[in-house]
Amino acid sequence: MKLHRVMVIAAAMAVALPVSVSLAKDAPAKVDPALAAAVAGDWRAPQDKARDRYRHPVEALTFWGIKPGMTVLEVQPGGGWWTEILAPYIKATGGRYYSTAADLANPELSAASRKARADFEARFAAKPDIYGTIHFVNWGARSAPLPKETFDFILTARSIHGWMGTPGMVEKTFRDFNLALKPGGILAVEQHRANPGPQDPKAENGYVTEASVIEQAKKAGFRLAASSEINANARDTKDYPFGVWTLPPALRSTPETSDKPDDPSFDHSKYLAIGESDRMTLRFVKR
Repeated sequence: MKLHRVMVIAAAMAVALPVSVSLAKDAPAKVDPALAAAVAGDWRAPQDKARDRYRHPVEALTFWGIKPGMTVLEVQPGGGWWTEILAPYIKATGGRYYSTAADLANPELSAASRKARADFEARFAAKPDIYGTIHFVNWGARSAPLPKETFDFILTARSIHGWMGTPGMVEKTFRDFNLALKPGGILAVEQHRANPGPQDPKAENGYVTEASVIEQAKKAGFRLAASSEINANARDTKDYPFGVWTLPPALRSTPETSDKPDDPSFDHSKYLAIGESDRMTLRFVKR
């Protein structure tokens, strides 16, 4: 992240509302103390905790149905925002935590992707007292299927739009999830939500319709068990110059795929006032 954007984000964090672990209205009333403790953990960076008011980790994970002792797979963890919560929770409750990672079996995998995987593995392996043992599985457009009927819970957060530019990737991914879950297992989805209507096949602005996600999941053998407005944001108009990445935390001032430097004159103030995106929060169950 370039210096200008770091400074803008830091300014936003300075005025962030206090983090709360109280449940949203449509979430169950009882909170797992181990989950609340993982969210409150002092290993989480202040800038990550400041995002809790947008991402509602206790509320979302409680709604999705995470439980002590589960075998959990996190899909495409990115910078590890969810990992910093999930891995300690799973360790504390006697479960097993897995993460997808760059597909080392792919002969065309770039050196940069190999290094990113190695760096991510090393980061979490350095603190086994907090994160326990993290198991990694190869992941990509050509990767082998995930281990069959292994997981109780799979989380994919803000990932689906990224698969839509690769033909067949969405279908493959949902099939893999279904095969990898135990009978009755949970698929938890968080995704930038487009307004109802036709879906851009490539989701170039980062938004996906709820109907299209539900359709793909059902085709793969899932049942929609519940939906929540925990992560709704009515201020999100979804019509920004650089797609969803115009909003925090990315706060782009150039196209998402561009190598151009940030524009220091770009006014981020109205996007900071909107906050993070409007998101669907869905719980699917393997039929």
